[in-house]
Amino acid sequence: MSPGSRNPLTRTLDGLTLAVGLFVVGCGFVPTSGPTAHQVIDQSSRDGSAHFEIVGIDSAVVAGLLAAPKPSLCDRFPQKGPPADPTIGVGDSVVVTIWEAADGGLFSGPANAPNGPGAHSVTLPPQLVGRDGAISVPFAGRIAVAGHLPLDVQHAVEKRLTGKALDPQAIVTVDKSISNTATVEGEVVKGALVSLSPRGNRLLDLIAVAGGTSAPVYEIAVRLSRRGATATIPMESLVAEPRENIYAEPGDVLTLVRAPQSFTVFGATGQNNEIRFSGPTMSLAEALAKAGGLQDFRSDPAGVFLFRYENPAVVAALGRKPSEIAPDGRVPLVYRLDLSDAKAYFAAERFPIEDKDILYAANADMTELEKFLGLINTLTAPVVTGAVVKSATH
Repeated sequence: MSPGSRNPLTRTLDGLTLAVGLFVVGCGFVPTSGPTAHQVIDQSSRDGSAHFEIVGIDSAVVAGLLAAPKPSLCDRFPQKGPPADPTIGVGDSVVVTIWEAADGGLFSGPANAPNGPGAHSVTLPPQLVGRDGAISVPFAGRIAVAGHLPLDVQHAVEKRLTGKALDPQAIVTVDKSISNTATVEGEVVKGALVSLSPRGNRLLDLIAVAGGTSAPVYEIAVRLSRRGATATIPMESLVAEPRENIYAEPGDVLTLVRAPQSFTVFGATGQNNEIRFSGPTMSLAEALAKAGGLQDFRSDPAGVFLFRYENPAVVAALGRKPSEIAPDGRVPLVYRLDLSDAKAYFAAERFPIEDKDILYAANADMTELEKFLGLINTLTAPVVTGAVVKSATH
């Protein structure tokens, strides 16, 4: 039988068979929302080298993540107790008061003075500590005060005046300190230059003096800069963990940055979107629920993946070796959750979501086949219908 004499329906079905064959060869051309679970696993290693590690989520992995070291102010800036007593610095305003033991001295008037007998003291006008670190005291000259305690300066003044004044006694106070201050700044707090108390001020004290914050605690990051070093932690950690509320030191710069935490969802979930945290922490189970859960007719319950860059210390805590290292020194990891295993739900309830995580729910393999069959049906149904009608009319 020649090809032209074959039944039209037979020729159409032959074309459909050819189309199926082409799909087997080039199935990558079928529209899809992302890789399947098998494709994600296959792409973790190509050309003989690993591009990222895939870590199955279980109770041991969750325990390792929860125990992994986190950014810490008290570790970055260790302290043994309150800071030392504040010393006088350049730019501070210093007041000196001098007493003498009897009338008729350098700083005391005669018995018939207008102030009456017993006016044996004088208070010098406030002086700013000069760039040379000194102040001037009559009959004593320039006295170095920068880097010294007020009590030390008192003794220096008395020593300089001995033999000139009558048994001189001095009191030195810092009227206004510039050197013994810390700066609080940021978009969620009123900026302030806070004078530090001799008893010691903790970081939360500085924030309170500056007027508190205007955003939820879980949306704020605290950045401390000290002596050329910087460390950042969530403000929730500063509030919840007393050890992080360290003492402020002169010259500290405390910056409060509003940084709402969020994660992004793709794939076979109820919604694909960027979703913000509604509290200081969020578990993987809560994240899936906020994304609308998995779609029953599309998703692969064994193909829930979480993409994240981890610190090398976390990778080591999980017992893994870095495959690739990003320019910032972090390591790409992909965590896999198999929701076909009932125990995985307990792990998901404790697995912590972090800022900028990417959550991906893969399509089931059968879903890709159904997409293809639907595409073929759309293309061939009119041809098949026409062929059947034509065959029936003969």
